Amino acid sequence: MDTMVTTHDTDHRQDYDVVIVGGGAAGLSAALMLGRARRSVLVVDARAPRNAKAGHMHGYLSRDGMPPLELLEHGRDEVLSYGGVIVTDYAEKAEQTADGFRVTLASGCEATGRQLLVTTGLTDVLPDVPGLAELWARDVHVCPYCHGWEVQDTPLATLATGPMSTHHTLLIRQWSADLVYFLNGHPLEDADRAKLTARGVRIEERPVQRLATEDDHLTAIELTDGTRIPREALFLVPRFEPNSTLLDALGCEKDPETGWLKTGPAGRTSVPGVWAAGNVADPTTGVIAAAGAATATAAQINAALVEADVVAALAAAGG
Repeated sequence: MDTMVTTHDTDHRQDYDVVIVGGGAAGLSAALMLGRARRSVLVVDARAPRNAKAGHMHGYLSRDGMPPLELLEHGRDEVLSYGGVIVTDYAEKAEQTADGFRVTLASGCEATGRQLLVTTGLTDVLPDVPGLAELWARDVHVCPYCHGWEVQDTPLATLATGPMSTHHTLLIRQWSADLVYFLNGHPLEDADRAKLTARGVRIEERPVQRLATEDDHLTAIELTDGTRIPREALFLVPRFEPNSTLLDALGCEKDPETGWLKTGPAGRTSVPGVWAAGNVADPTTGVIAAAGAATATAAQINAALVEADVVAALAAAGG
């Protein structure tokens, strides 16, 4: 069971070496590493992971097929076993202080940390197609490495959403020869059309009306003229929006071209003492990659704390 911080009021503050905002695979992996380094750690976990709707998680060595929420339960237990503190809450504000950072939670509690790690992930913004959101992470997916094996050699569909959709469709072709690419009003270059045709991908020009279902599962893609094309799963590239409100408020620099956070080695942001890991920093990382990246970030955070401890010790010794 999580350690719940429920006795704080707005005048009470707990101090930690590191406050981690985000309790997914990245945040918990970092907390585990820091706990083993004998650092005091607070994890603020809103319990709203991106993959919450997915029944199973794949590609995570030794945990392939495990429900993602089960992985997080195990992770929380491990963090708590090393003295970490986990609070189920939402971080509303983060601000710099003379000694580090103060995080204010939705409950009104406050906590301070010498270092701040943000692992708040991203939001998948889906196209406005009736029936699509209801099937998201069940019969509608983005990552074939996560879900392609389970639907291999079945009738599949891809839906154009932007510049990456043709590449994405050619990738999905690896899992099934029965693939229809629904343009849904998006343009297609002649060179891309030739590639798709050469790989046996059927290109559907007519607009999509909705996703047809039976027993809460995808059965067909229905077009505006009433035609139904039977399909068992749909893949698409949503628009990714980083959950970077805290980082933005702290003034962390973003790439002007992509709009995504600029990070240096191991997740260091442009603001000293502020770090980011997982999908909030990189939309392409899967669960295992996010966990690995956060572990590396945790090691660098500990190194920064060691350096600060040495400076403080020298000052105290008059050195």
